[in-house]
Amino acid sequence: MSTQRRTTSPVVALAVLLVGTFMASLDVAVVNVAAPAIEADLGTSGAALQLIVAGYSVAYASLLIVGARLGGDHGQRRLFLLGLAGFTEASLLCGLAWTPEVLIGARVLQGMAAAAMTPQVIAVIQLAYDGAARARALALNATIVAAGVVAGLVLGGALVSADIAGASWRPVFLVNVPIGVVLLAVGWLTLPDTRSPVVRRLDLSGAALLSLTVLLVIVPLVFGHDAGWAAWTWACLAAAVPAGLVLVAHLRRTRDPVVDLALLGRPAVSRNLLGLAATMVAYGGFLLALTLYLQQGRGDSALECGLTFVPYAAGFAVVSLAMPAVPATVARWLVPGGLVACAAAYAAMGAGGWSLPMELPLLAVAGAGFGAGFTPMMTRVMAEVPGAAAPDASGLLSTTVQLAYAVGVATLGSVFLDGGLDALPTVVEAAGLLALLAAGLCAFEDRRAARAATAAAQVSS
Repeated sequence: MSTQRRTTSPVVALAVLLVGTFMASLDVAVVNVAAPAIEADLGTSGAALQLIVAGYSVAYASLLIVGARLGGDHGQRRLFLLGLAGFTEASLLCGLAWTPEVLIGARVLQGMAAAAMTPQVIAVIQLAYDGAARARALALNATIVAAGVVAGLVLGGALVSADIAGASWRPVFLVNVPIGVVLLAVGWLTLPDTRSPVVRRLDLSGAALLSLTVLLVIVPLVFGHDAGWAAWTWACLAAAVPAGLVLVAHLRRTRDPVVDLALLGRPAVSRNLLGLAATMVAYGGFLLALTLYLQQGRGDSALECGLTFVPYAAGFAVVSLAMPAVPATVARWLVPGGLVACAAAYAAMGAGGWSLPMELPLLAVAGAGFGAGFTPMMTRVMAEVPGAAAPDASGLLSTTVQLAYAVGVATLGSVFLDGGLDALPTVVEAAGLLALLAAGLCAFEDRRAARAATAAAQVSS
């Protein structure tokens, strides 16, 4: 590892990193509530509107590991600032877009820039912070990654409803521009220089195979429902299997692969990644289904819909940020216990807890339980890898989170869209089962870690 601090407080540097993460996470969902206004203003077709909404996530998820690798080889500070500059410029182009085609292209550029920017954050935290400071920083990042999506719904609804200077949906994107300019100036002065000790050959073939495999999965899942699950969607999903096998074979025989498969051989890494994937699939599907239910079934405005999620986001944030201070002996039962509480809240909502007196407390419990599991799982993944592997682990972690979220939106979202408003209980109960799966994985990993610690203590004594 090579680390050189630059000038001012690490608190300021961390704030730059986290605000950048927040902007990227926000833009996963902020456009959803602006979609009707965009359609009315630009006269977009249904297919074009879908590309505007999903183009960002597709580019983002497919390039995260490549962005992480480039940051490790050429410096996280450099890649973060380049990604932030690209994200800011693409946001300006989105806000000024005069045709649907321009907006689609700008959204894809936004996603590519976010993929260069966000994986650097976890890597920098892992390399430049130690002990309790690292744990707090990882908890803050985890909170922002998940809560930023809900914040996007609230902020998007507020900006569209305000219709600032008659600009309708455009401030949803333009708000990123002044923030991005300030972050670039402050980040240039404060971000530490971190990178891998040895510059590795860029595995172009592996990067291409990885992006192809991710795209073959995410594109049909994102666009499949609106395409009526046409033959091409199933062909893409089928092709993802041989593409994935070719990718694994390539990674095993390549000296400096774009993804180090040895990371997945660590039990704590693989199990926590599976747990994170389960919770994010649940989160993505739950968020979409409830958003549509509130607006289509209950007639809530975009802003009212976003505000409904505030208890969920608040519960998540409070518990997520508190978890680093919880003793390990307590966390061993609190992490799976929190996920069980999340599953129970989902089950209660699925059983009919949608009257106003019940829904807000249940949302708070679900968010708190989610936060009790999500942050420790992210932290445990990074705690299990050496500093030199931080960029690869960061890319793998970020890709897992974003891809699982997209899978949740596509799969559980399709269940809701196919079944209509009556399908909400099914989606919410499925989310509960996924939370239970994550709880089981966490409990199993905790027992394995406890046995390993006991054996190590016996050997040392």
